[in-house]
Amino acid sequence: MANKLVDLVYWKKVRKTGIVFTGLVVALASMFQLSAITVLSHVCLGILCVTFTLRLYYKLLEMLRWNPGLHPFQSLLDYDSTLTDKETVALVEEVVLLIAFAMTEIKRLLFIESVVDSIKFTLLLYLLTYVGVMTTGLTLVITAVITMFSFPILYKKQQVRIRRITRAVKAFLKKIKNLFSSLYESVRSVRASSSEQTSKPAIAPAAAPATKQKAKSK
Repeated sequence: MANKLVDLVYWKKVRKTGIVFTGLVVALASMFQLSAITVLSHVCLGILCVTFTLRLYYKLLEMLRWNPGLHPFQSLLDYDSTLTDKETVALVEEVVLLIAFAMTEIKRLLFIESVVDSIKFTLLLYLLTYVGVMTTGLTLVITAVITMFSFPILYKKQQVRIRRITRAVKAFLKKIKNLFSSLYESVRSVRASSSEQTSKPAIAPAAAPATKQKAKSK
């Protein structure tokens, strides 16, 4: 299953990938005006119009004895798309593990196991509120589909340039991280030195009565 998805994304079979990509984009774009049930029904009806026409055409050729009785979609009918018991169990286990991992992460972020991670999650949710105002979920899905089918080809053609830009961005982020760490260390050292200076006068007055008692004894 994963290998087939990789073949589709990397356009190894251009005709098959083009059909899948065009169908997905058209179906998702149609949902802006129609409901998902209406779009699915019309897509199935369109497929049935094509398959019925070809099936009747081949049947007519068979009746005229111009066709030896071949089914136009026999290769698709012979294709075994069923899952074995092991594949079904493996697929269910992967889905359950993904759901359990997602629930664990959401619980950890919502109930603040790590303050830094929860702050990042809060910022992400805050940004998503603006994204939700500007766009819809369907727009994001269409954008994700177009990106999924376009980025591998773009990366394959512009691999050197993308790597160069990625290295530049990583170097810039590293400089910012080092800058913040140096600022944190400087502030920490200033606080440590100020705490030491404030702790020294507290010891000096305690020694004063002892010196007075020594003077009186003399």
